[in-house]
Amino acid sequence: MAINYKETIREVKKSLSRDLSKVKTADDLEQINIKYLGRQGEVNLLFKTLPIKDDSNIGKAINELKDYCKQEITSRLNILLEIKSDPIFDVTVPGIQPPKGSLHLITHAINEIESIFSQLGFVRRRYPEVETDWYYAEGLNIPKGHPARDDQETFYLSKEIVLTAHTSNGQLREMEKVKNPPIKMVNIGKTYRRQADTSHSAMFHQFEGLLIDKNINITHLIGVMDYFAKAYFGNDREIRLRPHHFQFTEPSFEIDISCGLCHGKGIIEKLPCKFCKSGWLELGGSGMVHPNVLKNGGIDPKIFSGFAFGWGVERVLMMKSGLNLPDLRLLYTDDLRFLKQF
Repeated sequence: MAINYKETIREVKKSLSRDLSKVKTADDLEQINIKYLGRQGEVNLLFKTLPIKDDSNIGKAINELKDYCKQEITSRLNILLEIKSDPIFDVTVPGIQPPKGSLHLITHAINEIESIFSQLGFVRRRYPEVETDWYYAEGLNIPKGHPARDDQETFYLSKEIVLTAHTSNGQLREMEKVKNPPIKMVNIGKTYRRQADTSHSAMFHQFEGLLIDKNINITHLIGVMDYFAKAYFGNDREIRLRPHHFQFTEPSFEIDISCGLCHGKGIIEKLPCKFCKSGWLELGGSGMVHPNVLKNGGIDPKIFSGFAFGWGVERVLMMKSGLNLPDLRLLYTDDLRFLKQF
C-alpha cells in the first residue's frame, strides 16, 4: 500500500503550530528547534522513515518542510524579541557609562614638548631606533674604542647594528636630508640602555633638538633653552649652564633648572629641599655641534654652526609634575590603579 507522505508532512506542520503557540521564552523555542530540526528531530527522521529512494518528490517535500520549520521558528523568535524589548525599556533611566580611556602621561608630555618647539619653528622628526654604528657613534665623533662609548651602556645587535642609547643619530640623518641649512628639528623617540633599577629603565624616551644656520652661537642655545624651561615648567623657573664634555659638541654644557619646590634656594623652612638638595635640578646635555659632526653630515663648519641638546622625556615629566615615584618603571605598566591617578 502506498504511503501518503503528504499527510505525514501536514501532521508535522500542525504539530509545530501547536508547539509554537505555547512558547513563552527563548529557551522554549530552542527546545522546539531541537525537536523538529535537530539531528534526531522529526524532520530528519522522515528521511529514514519515508521511501525517498522510490519517489524523488518525497525528498523534495521533506526539504521544503525543513525550510518551512526554520521560517516559522525564526518568525516566532522575532515576536518574542519585540515583546521583550518594547514595554520594558525606559529612556529616562540613566545609562551605564562605558569606561573612558585617555592618553598616557608620556604621550601628553611628548605632545606638549613638540608643541612648544613648533612655536619656535622646530619641525618634529623621528629617526631609527635600530641604527648603524656610523650614525650612532662614529659619525658623531666617537670612534671605535673611544672611552665615551663606555657611558652609553649600549645594546649591540651585531658589531655594526645597535639599539640607540640616545637620539643624536637624528643629527646626521637630518643634515643628510636637508643638506642646505637652516635646520631646525626636534627628534623624539625611544632609546635603550643596559640599565634597569628603580630610577632607570632599559627603554626610555628622549627628545633631541638641532639648530644649524649661519652665525649660530651659545646665546641662541641659551635663548631656546630658557624659552622651553619657562614654557614647560613656568615663568618663574631659571636655567644655568655647567661646563661638561660630550664628544659630539664643543663646547658642551649640562643644563640645570631652578627647583620649583624651593624656588632655587635649596632650603624649605630651614631644612634642605628633599627634591633638589641644592636649588637646582639637572635637565640634560647640550652644546655647540662639533665641527667634525658637521663635516660628517655634509655641512661646511666654516660657513655654518649650530647647537644641539638631548633630554629625557620621563625626566622633564617627573620634574614638572612633582611625581615622586618609588620606581620609575611604574610609568610603563598597565596598572589602572596607578594610571587612573592622572
